[in-house]
Amino acid sequence: MKGVKENSLEIFERERKDVEEIYQKIRRAEAKFIGPDGRPHLLPENTYAFLCRLLAELMAGKSVTLLQSNAELTSMEASNLLGMSREYLVQLLEKREIPFHKVGTHWRLYARDVLAYKAKRDTARRKALDDLALAEYEEGIYDKITPADSVKRE
Repeated sequence: MKGVKENSLEIFERERKDVEEIYQKIRRAEAKFIGPDGRPHLLPENTYAFLCRLLAELMAGKSVTLLQSNAELTSMEASNLLGMSREYLVQLLEKREIPFHKVGTHWRLYARDVLAYKAKRDTARRKALDDLALAEYEEGIYDKITPADSVKRE
């Protein structure tokens, strides 16, 4: 039984070293966390801190994706990342709102460009909501409208 336990420890140590090596490769590639606000955050110095942060995000119900900034995405992958239909994404590409290139007849986007667009879009949405709330506050109706009132108006 002692030999089995030693083999298990040896396998665990080898896996730990593999994980550490992969993590260091990710750090050297300058991978970053992209927060829900669209801002990039550098990865922590060590694997333990990284895993703690990763688990905290997952436990908070947030999604986590690791991407290299120069990773190429298909139009379907990009539309999923942005939470929109592929058809709407293609319209944005045709308007040149997001940089892209083509491989044959297929659209390709860099992850960094998709995430930059997402951050810009989310910032604009937040500003629009803030402006709306401020306008309602200035009119004195901000705290007077209830969800039931908005249903009545529709």
